[in-house]
Amino acid sequence: MMQGSRYILALWAVVLLGGTSQGDPQLPLASAPGNIIIGALFPIHEGTEKTKLSPPQLIEPPTYLDPLSVPITLKTFPGGTVMALALIHAVESMNRSPLLTRRGLSLGYRLHDSCSDVTTAVLTTQTFSSVALECGPALNGTRHHPAVTAVIGEMYSEVSIAVARLLNLQLIPQVCYGYASTAVILSDKNRFPAFMRTVPNDDHQTRAMVKLLSDNGWTWVGVLTTDGEYGRHALDSFVSQASEKGICVAFQQVLPDLLSDLNIYRKITSAARTIAENPKVRVVVSFARPEHMKHLFGVLHPNAMDKVWIASDAWSLSKDLFEEYSIPASSKVLGFTFKSGNLSSFHHYLKSLELSMDITKNQAFPLSLANRSEVQGLSTESLLNTTNGGVIFSIQMAVTAIAHAVAELCTARDCSVPSSVQPWELLAALKKTRFEVEGKFYSFDSETGDINLGYNFVQWGPGQGDVLAEYHPTNDSFSCTSAITQRMFHHLQSVVSKCSNSCVPGQFKKTTEGQHTCCYECVNCTENHFSNKTDMDQCFSCGPHEWSPVGSSQCVAKTVMFFSWQDRFAMVLLVLALLGILLTLSVGVLFLCHRHTPVVKASGGPLSFLTLLGLTGSFSSAALFIGQPTRLQCQVRQVLFGLSFTLCVACILVKSLNILLAFQLNPALVSHLCRLYQPYAIISSCVGLQGLICGLWLALCSPTETMQLGETTTLAVCSEGSYEAFGTMLGYIALLALICFACAYKSRKLPQNYNEAKFITFSMLIYFISWVIFIPVYVTTTGLYLPAVEMVVILISNFGILSCHFFPKCYIILFKKAENTKDAFLKKVYEYSWKEASTISVNKPIMDNSPIFCICQASPGTHYTDPKGSGSVAGLST
Repeated sequence: MMQGSRYILALWAVVLLGGTSQGDPQLPLASAPGNIIIGALFPIHEGTEKTKLSPPQLIEPPTYLDPLSVPITLKTFPGGTVMALALIHAVESMNRSPLLTRRGLSLGYRLHDSCSDVTTAVLTTQTFSSVALECGPALNGTRHHPAVTAVIGEMYSEVSIAVARLLNLQLIPQVCYGYASTAVILSDKNRFPAFMRTVPNDDHQTRAMVKLLSDNGWTWVGVLTTDGEYGRHALDSFVSQASEKGICVAFQQVLPDLLSDLNIYRKITSAARTIAENPKVRVVVSFARPEHMKHLFGVLHPNAMDKVWIASDAWSLSKDLFEEYSIPASSKVLGFTFKSGNLSSFHHYLKSLELSMDITKNQAFPLSLANRSEVQGLSTESLLNTTNGGVIFSIQMAVTAIAHAVAELCTARDCSVPSSVQPWELLAALKKTRFEVEGKFYSFDSETGDINLGYNFVQWGPGQGDVLAEYHPTNDSFSCTSAITQRMFHHLQSVVSKCSNSCVPGQFKKTTEGQHTCCYECVNCTENHFSNKTDMDQCFSCGPHEWSPVGSSQCVAKTVMFFSWQDRFAMVLLVLALLGILLTLSVGVLFLCHRHTPVVKASGGPLSFLTLLGLTGSFSSAALFIGQPTRLQCQVRQVLFGLSFTLCVACILVKSLNILLAFQLNPALVSHLCRLYQPYAIISSCVGLQGLICGLWLALCSPTETMQLGETTTLAVCSEGSYEAFGTMLGYIALLALICFACAYKSRKLPQNYNEAKFITFSMLIYFISWVIFIPVYVTTTGLYLPAVEMVVILISNFGILSCHFFPKCYIILFKKAENTKDAFLKKVYEYSWKEASTISVNKPIMDNSPIFCICQASPGTHYTDPKGSGSVAGLST
């Protein structure tokens, strides 16, 4: 420890006397011998004396900002001092470790002050890469080797890039530790083959920032950065990734990379003004250095500081910054830091140094009053408070990695001989080394040279930074460290940083041309469109069976409309159909009970029951027009009606032909037609032809259910498939009805009590009238009650036949039983026959023994003889 303290006192002598501004930058601040010499660059000072600044007098600061009361002075950077001590401590620790002691090796160092200046760092690097001459008998001449075997540093990317270009000439491995030395360009091994680092590159950090902004809905942010490789690339990477997530950058303020820049004051003042003039920007992302943020906070109005500051790893844990400036309670400083390890050993090391006391008592160094004041500011306590755990851990890992690589190389060779390990050999070993720190294994990526580390996400609190979560670059996610930090992490969502208020569901964002995509107005979705999330760029159309009013957040299913069972009109029609079925069945029962009476026989006998069967089927088909249609229902209802009503009309046609043959045709022709008169064959033919029509209809273009889409409703209807087939089916029934009508009309003067022809005429006339009205109504009607139109026509037709054909017969059977006898029947026929015979005898002589009437028999019946003897008279078919 005493030997190490002696080196440290030498270091502090140079530091306090002004560093390189008053001496040769090629001279180290501190050094120690060893088998392997490590060069080190640290920003002990913030700049060089030759570029000290005073505020420009030509720029008038804004009234709402406090101008810098004193010039920006270049002083000792406490963080750089702690870093230098961290390297000395890490080297001494590794020299005491079994890894090196059992091989008889030790590490040495040459520590230089870069003064946060590229020129100074380049001058120093020349001493690292300079060739030392050494005589060696083995080589019979001189040997050439660099002054150092590896270099640790620098902290800033701008400086590291310049240093790396020089070190690449001799492939001297450069291991960077700095939180601001994370530029992605340094991962390009074609340009920087000897560069490595123990911190992740900036792409991971900007991706983590964008993830944080996106998760909290912060889409309107400002960005501060520095005008260097680190700052420029971080800005480009952030803007590129943010735009992919829909995050807009309200402003970009680029500050000079070096505090020695003559424009630093004007740039900082301009940045402060911009921040104050953008009150909607509640989140500011900063890639600047701690020194820049100190000066910015010094001129920024307290009201303008009331924001969420997203700090890069460069200043997220700068304790002296937060202790010097009071951050408003309503503001938050969030940041990303490198993962740290156990620093208790280093803290113990700092406490054991007692730097302040040792240096101030040492009279070997003439200190001015200002120097003494600066020394008092570098007490052990202040150094502890300045410690950045992530950076210290990175420095320790850099030394540890070099030690492991050296141990690997020196396993099979004697490294006590100077220059036994060449820089390029150490570089190759570093790329392959895998070392353990505090139970975790680390290695360098073979393609980028970066260490496999993530980030800690911290929120600055009183006295220290609280780790809220860990960011994992592998899957771009955060994981909270505890339930408390999880609540703190989610509480960040209460901060609103947007150019425009969020568009609620039911609205979409409309961006004016030329504006940021984050600045928009909210417009309601039009009818039949919706948006179900906030800040949607467009509204989506509802499906064909959905609808929505203006400004809807969701679509609702269109109401399916059909001729429902609950509809009052449907209930009325259904009651009528049921009534028709009951009446038809009642008539059938009545006819069955009186099937041997003349009235039933005169009505056709068995044919009457076929007619009633057809009416029952037709009434039943009417019920299928109610309810939500299905494919089977659509097919059955029309076919059932067509076949049933055809059966009914075919039976009536047979009766019409029978009456025509009995009373109206020429007797000479009747005898021939009676041979062709086969009732059941005629009925079967008529129904069979209708069945063929319906079969072809179902096979070629079958009826099916369909949906007619309205604005807010969907009408479920039956599509007839082929209206030509539908018309053919109805036209065929109309043709049969027309034949019935013609035959019945010619036979309308039968005896009054048994005048079937008149009733057939009336029933067919009712049928024609109803269907003639139906056709134009059906063609022009659309909507809910279209099935009801056809249903009404079917009921009218059925009731017309039932009323005209069967109710009069039922009346006679029930109330005029005297007329329902064979004698009464024959009397009426005789009276009609005598009247017709008299008419014929007057108009035209009748040949003897020629028949006046011949009634074709559909079934075995009774043959009656004319009582007057005017000829043989056949009784009506029974």
